[in-house]
Amino acid sequence: MINYILQVILFQVLFLAIYDFFLSKETFFTKNRWYLISTPILSFLIPLIKVPSFQKAISQEYIVYLPEIVLNPDKVIQQTIEASSFTASVNYVAFLFWMGVAVFSALFLIKLVKIINFIKIHEVVNQNNFKLILLPNETKAFSFFNYIFLGKEIPASQQEKIIQHELVHSKQRHSFDLLFFESLKIIMWFNPMIYLYQKRIALVHEYISDAVVAKSENRETYINNLLSNFFQVENISFVNQFCKQSFIKKRILMMTKIQSKKMNQLKFLVLIPVLMSMLFYSSCASNTNSLEKRIVTHYGIADGELFSYKGDKETYLDSYFGGDPKGLLEEIPFDELPENIKKQEYTKFKKFRKHFKGNTSLQMMLEYTRFFKTPDGRIAAGTLAEGLTSIHPDKVGDELLFIKLNKMPTFPGCEERDSDCFIEKLDQHFKDNFDKSVLADLKLKTKKIKVNIDFNINTNGFVEDIKVKAPNGIIGNEAKKAIASLPKMTGGKKYGKPIKAHYKLPFTILIE
Repeated sequence: MINYILQVILFQVLFLAIYDFFLSKETFFTKNRWYLISTPILSFLIPLIKVPSFQKAISQEYIVYLPEIVLNPDKVIQQTIEASSFTASVNYVAFLFWMGVAVFSALFLIKLVKIINFIKIHEVVNQNNFKLILLPNETKAFSFFNYIFLGKEIPASQQEKIIQHELVHSKQRHSFDLLFFESLKIIMWFNPMIYLYQKRIALVHEYISDAVVAKSENRETYINNLLSNFFQVENISFVNQFCKQSFIKKRILMMTKIQSKKMNQLKFLVLIPVLMSMLFYSSCASNTNSLEKRIVTHYGIADGELFSYKGDKETYLDSYFGGDPKGLLEEIPFDELPENIKKQEYTKFKKFRKHFKGNTSLQMMLEYTRFFKTPDGRIAAGTLAEGLTSIHPDKVGDELLFIKLNKMPTFPGCEERDSDCFIEKLDQHFKDNFDKSVLADLKLKTKKIKVNIDFNINTNGFVEDIKVKAPNGIIGNEAKKAIASLPKMTGGKKYGKPIKAHYKLPFTILIE
């Protein structure tokens, strides 16, 4: 997420730099307005667009990962874990972010309530296309949607021109633009680019209104009126203010400027290479940023071919399991992995070694974990299992023995992949639901009865296709009833595909 935010801010810096150097001095005010509205949106979207051809444009062979200089890896990592054990429990960054959102939301609501109070308290004059709010003892003039606020202390000779100016803001819905940036300020209050965008869009609004009103009267007269109108300014960032003193000089310079030639519109074409560069950067950045959570992809080999399927969880690394994928996946030596992945894997090994101390087979498995570059640029971690044969996903039927499933059915109350819990719950269910009273009249010669049961758990988690082998029909029917009453479970999967799980279970019934 931090990487995404940094890309957004970087792209906004570039977009504003293009505006300031190439477009801000041109008189294409409407086009500039749409540029300032669209480019912040683009800056949010571009980092999410990944162009595969760009990702393949730069080979990983040309990316050099410098080794991390660590004097004592064990001590450094141990100290890092200890130091962060407390701070990890509290996400200060998230807390600070939401505090900022809350503060800026409150400021926005306060300003909005202030405008609403202006409308409620003061005199309202209904006009054809707008409502005029007269402010007593004030020299303020601003607009908000179809409301124009006008101080009664403004000279009557100037009021008409001010209303005409603000009416342009109202008709062109400039308030929507300012509210858009106000919303961005709440979400990204820490981003200075949003404030610069809002300042520039407000100035463009004034250029547009000045250009429209100046056509209806002598330009010099309009400029003189503008110079003489040093009114109060309402400190609300999402209203259009007639006389913001920091804008006066720029507005006058723009009105005296010669109309830009149509040829100058070609300056907008500079966006094309810039956008391509941004797409290239975001795609390649994604390609090299392997430590990013995504839905895991599992890789394997069957019939000499590489296959893959999507898992259910988000992970930092993909997974591989099978024989040596020579020529199918490029192996990455541990020393050449990005530093963030090396540190993560090193820490994981340390924890596993400590937890499974003395289990040499598991330690060897962890030590010989291999890393591969996947076709989409991610990194997959896995343990090689020589001679392992896999079923290709296209050849998987509708039913498999449960031990061959990637995801076995889960009994209610058990955790996923907890086979011990599954067997324990199944055994207890059979004992609770098998009616032993049916054995009383059977006059059996043995006190130990063996029953073999075959059944499927379908993709919806229900039991079906029950087959029972028992000493006689009465015992078989009762065993079938007990299994048929199993509760709904979570269905099994193979290679991400829902599939029936086939069970072959022997039960022994002891007669007391």
